[in-house]
Amino acid sequence: MKGYSARDVAKLLDLSVGQVRAYARAGFLEPARGSRGEYRFSFQDLVLLRTAKGLVAARIPPRQVRRALRTLKRQLPAGRPLSALQITAAGDRIVVRQGDTLWNPESGQIQLNFDVSELAEKVAPHARRAVEQARESEEELDAEDWYSLGVELETAAPNHAREAYRRALELDPTDAASRINLGRLLHEAGHLQAAESHYRIALAHGSSNGTALFNLGVSLEDLGRSREAMQAYRDAIAASPDLADAYYNLARLLEQDGDSEAALRYLKTYRKLTRDH
Repeated sequence: MKGYSARDVAKLLDLSVGQVRAYARAGFLEPARGSRGEYRFSFQDLVLLRTAKGLVAARIPPRQVRRALRTLKRQLPAGRPLSALQITAAGDRIVVRQGDTLWNPESGQIQLNFDVSELAEKVAPHARRAVEQARESEEELDAEDWYSLGVELETAAPNHAREAYRRALELDPTDAASRINLGRLLHEAGHLQAAESHYRIALAHGSSNGTALFNLGVSLEDLGRSREAMQAYRDAIAASPDLADAYYNLARLLEQDGDSEAALRYLKTYRKLTRDH
């Protein structure tokens, strides 16, 4: 099962199927299409739809809802689990919080406030059903299929997501995206050395993207290898100059290392990037 059907989404969000399809037709999001042209929604789509529902209920005009959702889509953190997010809205202004990190803070009366983890709990049974369906038809699934399933499972069923990424890598050991995502899930589960190994294999297969290098830096830092972590963050910045978190982490390590001048330079760039976005 690739994504959630309109009927699945309607049950999860307490909407009618007609409302779900209407939201999709209104341009609030861009769901994928199945083999028969039917809508297939990702977990990110569910987060966006849940937000749209709250904004529409607060009588926000459709044009402002679309603009707010475009903003939220940019804010949803790539390469990180969505279940730890809390989303609030003041009018059509979206605020996303993950732990101590806040995106686009705004003042005003809060009209929407929900934890994505609550949605993840509702999605969990669907995720488990998707795994069973995949196992039953595994001969028909290629590496890309297993990767897509892994992405869908990450928030609600991370253990099954790891299995999906491993299946993808069995079929295609050079699949950098599956390798990086598996490394991140292993890191989150406390398997730091295994995570490092997967990041390095991804890089050895020619993946020079900033996400792999940044994740490698985080794993090295957590392993207590700060010097190597700083170099990984520098490499991440070279590969992806707009990767704000790499500037912040590097600035923090440089400050700890006594190089306050260099730390300030990277921190200024971090502030500029986060302000611009």
